[in-house]
Amino acid sequence: MHALSHGTTSTPTTIAVPPSLSLPVIEAAFPRQLHPYWPKCQEKTRVWLLEKRLMPADKVEEYADGLCYTDLMAGYYIGASDEVMQAIADYSAWFFVWDDRHDRDIVHGRPLAWRRLRDRLHSALDSPREHLHHEDPLVAGFADSVLRLYAFLPATWNLRFARHFHEVIDAYDREFHNRTHGIVPTVEEYLRLRRLTFAHWIWTDLLEPTAGCELPDAVRKHPAYRRAALLSQEFAAWYNDLCSLPKEIAGDEVHNLGISLITHERLTLEQAVAEVRSRVENCIMEFLDVEQTALRFADGLADGTVRGKELSAAVRACLSNMRNWFSSVYWFHHESGRYMVDSWDDRSTPPYVNNEAAGEK
Repeated sequence: MHALSHGTTSTPTTIAVPPSLSLPVIEAAFPRQLHPYWPKCQEKTRVWLLEKRLMPADKVEEYADGLCYTDLMAGYYIGASDEVMQAIADYSAWFFVWDDRHDRDIVHGRPLAWRRLRDRLHSALDSPREHLHHEDPLVAGFADSVLRLYAFLPATWNLRFARHFHEVIDAYDREFHNRTHGIVPTVEEYLRLRRLTFAHWIWTDLLEPTAGCELPDAVRKHPAYRRAALLSQEFAAWYNDLCSLPKEIAGDEVHNLGISLITHERLTLEQAVAEVRSRVENCIMEFLDVEQTALRFADGLADGTVRGKELSAAVRACLSNMRNWFSSVYWFHHESGRYMVDSWDDRSTPPYVNNEAAGEK
């Protein structure tokens, strides 16, 4: 089907969404928004990628805007200050570049390079200031983005963010092992690992600086709030799997829900696509249900105190952005050059990546 996109240009454009990937409920019930700072954000992230040497200048020039990394974040973290929005956008762009380095280290058989990077990222997460001028641009860029994110909320939030991202790094290490050994995880193993490699709790943590308020544990861990957060991220991860399945099959991937279903549940490709799509649709419908419970929880926090009013408003802002994540993820997958496999010269080699490891030829 064709859908009207209002996101990345000043005039709406018609995006062709393949029937197998179209989700009418997203287009009807999840109106797309975009942070008003987005055009400036896109420009500054492009400059940041160059300054931090995270992508070669020619690839930034040709591909950065079309990859739509800033669009994805600007459609999610509505209400963030411009400074918070920029820090999140740069961090997100770094994350995609890191994901590409991880992939290329696997494809080109560079386990030593990967382990070195893994250990350096763990260190930079705990002491970013000491890694701002690291020889590996990926480490230095990470340190810069983390240090900026740490400036917005108290140390307790920073420690939680670091704890969650240490888990993400370790999950990427497990994925490296699986892919280099050709191990396709079972469906349940994959779902647990995917919550970490997709960084579910990182993107959820970043809702708080966007709202300008660190949420106490009792609020974050409330069943309705936590379920809404998880569903928004599960939708994104599984829809990503649905859209990237052709690219990942072409690249001999083992980490995709569809691939786990084909390998361990003996589904055909068509059945696996239908199953992943069904899970995606169920996420949407369950979110719409739990969202109402979470909003009632937010209302109940307004107990007549200043603190209660602040928490109620912050939870409502976070829930609103969980909702925005659905539409932002959906359109990102149909606008970003990251998923346009059919236009690549080599379906297993993205044209926007740098195939060299740091310091290696």
